[in-house]
Amino acid sequence: APDAILRFRRFILDLAVRGKLVEQDPRDEPACELFKRIQTEKARLAQAGEIKTGKPLPDIVENESPFRIPTSWQWVRLNDITSYIQRGKSPKYATGEGLPVISQKCVQWGGLELESAKLITRDSIKDYEPIRFLRSGDLLWNSTGTGTIGRIIRVKEPRPKLVCDSHVTVVRCLEVNAEYVRSWLRSDHVYAVIEDRAAGSTNQVELTSQLVMNQVVPLPPLAEQHRIVAKVDELMALCDRLEAAQTERENGRDRLVGSSLNRLNNGADPDAFRDHARFYFNHLPRLTTRHEHIQQLCRTIRHLAVCGKLVPQDPTDEPAKVLLAKVEANSKTYALEQGIAPPNPDPIAKEDGDFAAPSGWEWVRLASLFKVITDGDHQPPPKASDGIAFLTIGNITTGKLDFTNCRFVGEEYWESLSP
Repeated sequence: APDAILRFRRFILDLAVRGKLVEQDPRDEPACELFKRIQTEKARLAQAGEIKTGKPLPDIVENESPFRIPTSWQWVRLNDITSYIQRGKSPKYATGEGLPVISQKCVQWGGLELESAKLITRDSIKDYEPIRFLRSGDLLWNSTGTGTIGRIIRVKEPRPKLVCDSHVTVVRCLEVNAEYVRSWLRSDHVYAVIEDRAAGSTNQVELTSQLVMNQVVPLPPLAEQHRIVAKVDELMALCDRLEAAQTERENGRDRLVGSSLNRLNNGADPDAFRDHARFYFNHLPRLTTRHEHIQQLCRTIRHLAVCGKLVPQDPTDEPAKVLLAKVEANSKTYALEQGIAPPNPDPIAKEDGDFAAPSGWEWVRLASLFKVITDGDHQPPPKASDGIAFLTIGNITTGKLDFTNCRFVGEEYWESLSP
């Protein structure tokens, strides 16, 4: 399936964060002991003035935990296992030379992309506290914007004095495996619902610092965290290889589809055309696996139809020349009755046709086939709640007449128009 590998990646993360990807080892130090060590270290850092102490967060209630976890695990809040959670601040951008600042565009699933980073003035970097400079292992979590909110990466050996703007939250883990925490935050239990949980006062979704700090996390023993991360990395690498193989296979399929349809569209010899058509339809399931393939086939069918290759010609059919004479006579009669000029199309030269028309066909100008060709009134008519339907572009964009949300003009206006 086209989305099979994406679904497999999500499945891997789901198993990982529920303790079902690797086995629990009873010899591992339980998460409750790890949690105590983290709290001791946070107290030490706060006393030393290296971090700030915030207000205590509420206890985790039962409806906050989405599933049951192994007995050696513990539900915690993200703030309880971090030394620093803070959104970046609004930068002072440089007009020329400066230092890069990370925005949400820089935080991509493939990693940190500094190529799209804007620059801030070198003087403004003096206003940043040292704790704001990114460190190896920091998590960068996009905090605003539909479609971008929730993307999260782990920084590896960042350049000196690298900072974030106000649309990215920095999460600095303490005594836990940051990559495991990232696995949880990008799993469907968090990422898939982040837009629904986020709120904003400026007509955009926003991941507030309070929401980030209160985010619950299923915490395994530290040793198990490392095993989980190793297994996730192994399986994601397998997904990468599968994805590369799938891409190569799909590229080959696309080339085969294009070549097959090209032979159908351009095969002049009837016998060769039949062979090409037989090959295509014998392999139809393989050549129509995606929506684009169906669209290409539809275009080919229409092309074959107007070239006279979709059905055989019958020599007993009335030729198009006779039909055209009837249409021309009908148009002249209508023009005379309505007091309008009859169609007067330009003659068609031999080179005007895109292809050689089958026997019995004729190339004609579009005007030769209609009594009247005209556009609508350039002055919009007065609106009415009901009456005569007034068509606009929106009523025909689907390829057929769609009267949904159709406008109307009154009967009086209609009657006032010239016949």
